[in-house]
Amino acid sequence: MGDATESWETIAGCKINVLRGGRGAPLLFLHGARGAGVWLPFFKALTENFEVIVPEHPGFGRSDTPEWLDNVGDLANFYLEFIQKLGLREVNLVGTSLGGWIAADLAVRNCDALRSLTLVAAAGIHVPGASKGDLFLWAPEQLVRNLFFDQALAEAMLKQTPDEEERKRQAKNALTLAKLSWQPRLYDPNLRKWMHRIDRPTLIVWGDSDKLIPPVYGPAYRDLIPGAKLLVIKNCGHLPHVEKTAELAGAVVKFIEEAKR
Repeated sequence: MGDATESWETIAGCKINVLRGGRGAPLLFLHGARGAGVWLPFFKALTENFEVIVPEHPGFGRSDTPEWLDNVGDLANFYLEFIQKLGLREVNLVGTSLGGWIAADLAVRNCDALRSLTLVAAAGIHVPGASKGDLFLWAPEQLVRNLFFDQALAEAMLKQTPDEEERKRQAKNALTLAKLSWQPRLYDPNLRKWMHRIDRPTLIVWGDSDKLIPPVYGPAYRDLIPGAKLLVIKNCGHLPHVEKTAELAGAVVKFIEEAKR
């Protein structure tokens, strides 16, 4: 885990795995569909400025799958309780893909504990006429290739041979993702109606070559949240925190520092 420590938290009867590292103001990272459980270089880069907290969502990885988990709104409520139980204040909330959807839903419900919000290639809304990719229909190799602009990163991922535990984890993640976002695909038709409620500094980030949720979704998200800023990262696919680690980490730090002024 490098500089991270691992712990377990039980909230709403659900035991989840949590990685933490660094010092400073809390930065809560909500992961995407592939899960968490690995301390990425992106997290390590942020520990120079923040205490980085990376939980595995209920229903994902080593975390429990509670009976109450039916939709993304349930996860938004869960993380509001998570923040409260851990006694976190002035939280910098960062979510990518599915995690961005959860983060947006959380902020719509209650921004009181938040200092800032960063949504990276977030699911959750629908733009008429702008088709998303379908990760449920893509073949496994096609899915990996479509996540990246840099195909060398895709090749490296495809060369990895997951062990039995990792295969079970990914199967669990896929099942939970389908339960949460199969229909409608990757969005909640009610979310966009209430995004005007978000009253914290917000940064929207998109890769200019995202094949899963195309870049046109960036301006759409920005326009729904009062005062939100948009950053488009060049030569980048759906996973900026993996493909453009240093650029995204630098942008997040700069945005949060400027938001304090």
